[in-house]
Amino acid sequence: MSKKKYSMNGQLEPTDAKRIPDNDQTNGPKQPQTKEEVALVEFKRRVQDLVKPSHDDFYLRRWLKARCFDVDKAEQMFRASMAFREKMKVDTILEDYKQPEVLQKYLTGGFCGHARDGSPVRVEPYGRLDIKGLMCSVRKSDLEKAKIQQCEWTVLDWQKESQKRGQRVDGLTVVFDMAGVGTSMLWRPGLKMYLHLVKILEDNYPEMMRYLLIINAPKIFPLLYKICRPLISEDMKKKIHVIGGDYTEYLLKFIDPSNLPACYGGSLRDPDGDPTCKTMICYGGEVPEKYFLQNADFQEQMQSATVPRGDKLSIDQQVDRVGSILKWEFKTEDHDIGFGVFYKSPKGSVPVVETSRVNSHVVAEDGSYICDKTGTYTIEFNTLVFDNSFSWTRSKTIYYNAEVLCEDEALITTEINSLIEQGDWETLSRKFETTHL
Repeated sequence: MSKKKYSMNGQLEPTDAKRIPDNDQTNGPKQPQTKEEVALVEFKRRVQDLVKPSHDDFYLRRWLKARCFDVDKAEQMFRASMAFREKMKVDTILEDYKQPEVLQKYLTGGFCGHARDGSPVRVEPYGRLDIKGLMCSVRKSDLEKAKIQQCEWTVLDWQKESQKRGQRVDGLTVVFDMAGVGTSMLWRPGLKMYLHLVKILEDNYPEMMRYLLIINAPKIFPLLYKICRPLISEDMKKKIHVIGGDYTEYLLKFIDPSNLPACYGGSLRDPDGDPTCKTMICYGGEVPEKYFLQNADFQEQMQSATVPRGDKLSIDQQVDRVGSILKWEFKTEDHDIGFGVFYKSPKGSVPVVETSRVNSHVVAEDGSYICDKTGTYTIEFNTLVFDNSFSWTRSKTIYYNAEVLCEDEALITTEINSLIEQGDWETLSRKFETTHL
């Protein structure tokens, strides 16, 4: 049975727009009655030098709500955002900025209609996102501008849909499809970039998210949630719904079939009958190396070491929990190198990833290993080995990161269980068949 309570019979609960009045001068200025109203009056007074005619009370209240009605923090946030908008030329970004071809073809996601409450519906096939390939192919500012364009399109759509419906429309309903998500998504620079983009949106488009509908959540979802949790406010948690493979019924509570792609249980199709609606939604995929930039580099985020000629460098990682994920990434200067992973058993080192030569001087190499075996598996050591023994003529400089990831906090599981629509995480995880690690 769902743990979420819905005040609807096929309809969503009333939106904030219906509960919060805009500027109303019908009977003259109203005296503030509540602490929140007092905060709004003070906030408007402080930022009046930046307020535009389009910035009504509903819009300004978003900034206060994002900072728990702390006027000082809301003012700081608002002023920083206005400066950011000017720097990024946000007011004209829809007309003036053209995304590089690689982003048009491989940056996942797209809009496909509207939810029952009027908010735009965006489908994000996160499991198809090649964040490493994109980061090797474009500048950081291109990824920022592409995401800002999505938000500006959303704001523009609110205006059009509000006029069409004759009532305020706001918010964003996102179908976040995690089918295909594996340990490659734990690549540190990629996660760092993704969280950076999320923070930009949170700092400049507060309270935009209406519902985040996570479907096909993979087995590593607790790890991803743990990493992202610092950016998830208490208010945001209320907007997240985690659903397993049986998601159609829940999606249709929020989205009419005509606005949901047929591949997700709706009736929306492309003109040629494609149920995935590829004319509206980009499904990403692996970015071809032809798009890679010559200066794509992540060395500043890595440790460095020199492997003497004919020698090896070993980095030991302690694993304390069954199912932990051993992650690594590395890059060399100018030349390839040998790479392998070994498990230290009482009888000696056992290879779990056979040593092979890797062209890590071309693009950074990353990978993972799930520390799990049949039979006995207790607290043991894994050793990462960077092997330069086949090269007797030169030393090699290597940049690397290595870490062990595990979901080790009971609080994480408790919080996730409160978001899940069907039972609990343990029950839901047993049903997953779409993601194979």
